[in-house]
Amino acid sequence: TVCRLLLVPLAFSVLVTGQHDYLAFTLFAVASLSDFVDGQIARRTNTVTSVGQAMDPLVDRFLIAAGVIGLYTVGRLPLWILLLLIGRDVILLIGLALVKRFGGGTVRVVFIGKLTTTLLLVGFSGLIANIPRVSGLGWTHSLLLPGLNSGRAAIWIWFVYLGIMCSMLTFLCYVVMGIRALQHPKDSDE
Repeated sequence: TVCRLLLVPLAFSVLVTGQHDYLAFTLFAVASLSDFVDGQIARRTNTVTSVGQAMDPLVDRFLIAAGVIGLYTVGRLPLWILLLLIGRDVILLIGLALVKRFGGGTVRVVFIGKLTTTLLLVGFSGLIANIPRVSGLGWTHSLLLPGLNSGRAAIWIWFVYLGIMCSMLTFLCYVVMGIRALQHPKDSDE
């Protein structure tokens, strides 16, 4: 987890230069894949720690933020995607803090949340490499919808769109779970 955390600013700094796409891709992909490897090692060796469980989702958020901000900076993602994903995470962090403060519990990670993270990290990794590029579907003339307009875009934008859809479903799940936790706080004896 610490190694992943250290890779985040490195991958981001290489990405925003816009000059070394393959190096940025390699760093970002290694950071993304190490999440899976780290989790597998921890579970199989029975070395899951509370620090790791707390840090892992936070590092995922940093990695996603670095990816979306970096890709926006180099012009491969529109601003609305950046604002949507960062805004969602900020709202969820505030909600989690409220649940911990007033609900006395935590909100469990849901499968669709893990799927969201996977789709976004795969999509961002591919967009960083920026290949292969194909013609868009031509459904709109808006530059705000790469892949849906007629311009060329890396095919990985579709993973990002799927990740965004899953992200919104995850957001709704967490909001409902958070509201329930606030409505039914744990007793102080537990």
